[in-house]
Amino acid sequence: MIILAVVFAVLGAASDAMGTAFQRKAAAGQPEGGGLRLVLALARRRAWLLGIGGVIGAAFFQALALTNGPLALVQPVFILELPFALLIGLPLLHRRMPVTGWYAVAGVVAGLVLLLGCAAPHGGTSQAPAARWIPAVALCLAVMGLMVLVARRSRSSLLRATVLGVAAVVGNALTAALLKSATRTFADHGPGAFLTSWQTYGFALTGMAALLLLENALQAGSLAASQPALTIGDASVSLLLGVLVFQERLHPGMARPAGTARRRADRRRSPHAAPRGSPHPRSRLLRDPCAAASAA
Repeated sequence: MIILAVVFAVLGAASDAMGTAFQRKAAAGQPEGGGLRLVLALARRRAWLLGIGGVIGAAFFQALALTNGPLALVQPVFILELPFALLIGLPLLHRRMPVTGWYAVAGVVAGLVLLLGCAAPHGGTSQAPAARWIPAVALCLAVMGLMVLVARRSRSSLLRATVLGVAAVVGNALTAALLKSATRTFADHGPGAFLTSWQTYGFALTGMAALLLLENALQAGSLAASQPALTIGDASVSLLLGVLVFQERLHPGMARPAGTARRRADRRRSPHAAPRGSPHPRSRLLRDPCAAASAA
């Protein structure tokens, strides 16, 4: 199940990267401005429609990944969207990146492997009570609103692209959390329960808001300004939501094979196991010759 989650997450990251690159290509030719009118103008461009196809494919793979694995594992894998976006977007936009930039991308990928190996996200539940949902949703919406307010008051295109990217990141992470809960409802209770669950409509609304924020972030500045926030920020916020909302657990050290941990637990529960701290019987005989002679 975990392997399937990682595979679907990688496919989702590649699909999302394709969507971001084509959306950036479509938004680059638009005049200054934003909001809903920007989306309506972009809808007439073929590149934007291809980008939306990538986003839809990413949502499909993301749903499959979240059904098979914890949120704190799936979303950090989407950091791979950064190298995928550069591999697709640079030729598409007729740009080049220096060799040192690719070294930085390799460092990001290596850091992701190290992060997942050390954290080893596991456990948790697919549903959460309202007592955990309400503060999480309220905090995410507050951060999104604050970032939009900063973007409206800023004249710097770099700052606007960055803060709108952060707002889109928080919206994406919240959408993923709601999507995880909704897909589990569909798997466990069928389409009827899925259509009556508030998480279903929640992820639809937050997903559309995140898409709108993404379009404005891509139009406000370069791909290099918004993409790092979109990839690294998404993983960080999702990791936090997975722990706080779904009570997923992280290991403080490198993950150990499940079989090793299970054998150690069985050894501790064994009635023949010596108590912790007590010497092994053979070592006691070696230290006490009298006891060895009597045993013989």
